[in-house]
Amino acid sequence: MPDAAHRLFAADALLPTGWARDVLLEWDDTGKLSTVTPGIDAKGDTPRAAGPVLPGMPNLHSHAFQRAFAGLTEFRGEAQDSFWSWRTLMYRFAARISPEQVEAIATWLYIEMLEAGYTSVCEFHYLHHDADGRPYADDAELSLALLRAAKRAGIGLTLLPVLYQTSGFGGLAPSEGQRRFIRSTESMLRLLERLRPACEAQGAHLGLAPHSLRAVSPEGLRDALAGLDAIDPCAPVHIHIAEQTAEVDACLAWSGQRPVAWLLDHAPVDARWCLVHATHMDADEYRRAAASGAVAGLCLTTEANLGDGIFDFSAWREAGGRWGVGSDSHACVNAAEELMMLEYGQRLSLRQRNVGADAAHREVATALTLSAVQGGAQAAGRAIGGLAVGQQADFVVLDASHVALQALDAPDMLSSHVFASHRSSALDAVYVAGQARVTGARHASHREAASAFVAARRQLLAKD
Repeated sequence: MPDAAHRLFAADALLPTGWARDVLLEWDDTGKLSTVTPGIDAKGDTPRAAGPVLPGMPNLHSHAFQRAFAGLTEFRGEAQDSFWSWRTLMYRFAARISPEQVEAIATWLYIEMLEAGYTSVCEFHYLHHDADGRPYADDAELSLALLRAAKRAGIGLTLLPVLYQTSGFGGLAPSEGQRRFIRSTESMLRLLERLRPACEAQGAHLGLAPHSLRAVSPEGLRDALAGLDAIDPCAPVHIHIAEQTAEVDACLAWSGQRPVAWLLDHAPVDARWCLVHATHMDADEYRRAAASGAVAGLCLTTEANLGDGIFDFSAWREAGGRWGVGSDSHACVNAAEELMMLEYGQRLSLRQRNVGADAAHREVATALTLSAVQGGAQAAGRAIGGLAVGQQADFVVLDASHVALQALDAPDMLSSHVFASHRSSALDAVYVAGQARVTGARHASHREAASAFVAARRQLLAKD
């Protein structure tokens, strides 16, 4: 039997098949689960979880640097503010940030994620160059800053460098605000080759993110995918798609097709793809995209913050679509909050309750958690799909003594965590690869990282 540092007993655990009682979890030295045994008596010095054990939630979409200006765009700047006016403010902020500030912001953000129930993150990273748009002496400098931040926080990482080439459909020239993002296809493939050993050294996974159809030409997309296949034919591919109705209209004007339909007709979309947002699809696009095996990347709090619209969750599930959640621009950093926002958005749209329940699980929080974990793991391209042998030992322990959870059974504890608590206050511990990164609801580097974040934000705001 593994030593006490490599095992945990849970009176209740949420396995991929549903809730189980008296579960022994054991993992090996690499952090992979070697035993998941329900119906067993706790013996000897086996540590006991303080409450129900949940699979760790993957965060499938993050722009780390944007955490530093979350909350700073909530004022009327135009007669009708939208995603596009928000983007102008974001570009101003991105133009001045340094590698040191990126690392400080990302370190704090990743600690926040861990304390809020995320155990891994897919970093959609498009800030590549210096303030003048020139490559750093080490072209990977900002990517390496994110790798260091993830390692320091102890969160799992899928790094997705972003290919960004144009400012609109039809190859429009990039704007001044995009100068730090722009790369040729060749320079992107060189960057991936440079980053591959660095990712492997810390157990991170590497993929590619063509930013969007408006930001990458058809030729650039084709050549980038071919180059990625030569490096790693299984690497994940993430793309922003159909987030805004204006994007759909522009794509129709350019190609005569809606964005998701165009992508499905012109790219080898399959289970390695994550279609981030995919908010505005017609019925045929929902059917075809779901059939491709791709994951829909839902970022509910960001989509609400930006006024994007509401994803047709029922249509996606009826088509057999897979999905996961992300915190995107980090107006909110909380795994349970994304699930609550998903459910409440559907309730408001459909004027129904308990939309997220499914045939296997009547409890909404249970059904949503299990599906989001599976979809997030697929999007990350990593073995983080829940409490099962061979998966990484990423899990979250709820605090059964929390006032919102006391005297409830395990499914109701999870439901109260998602719908009736502060959605992070009821977390006791978070493990990544079998290592406790959060204990007593607090990360060991919380205070230090928070101070560095505040200092970085203060420096950035002083530049205005």
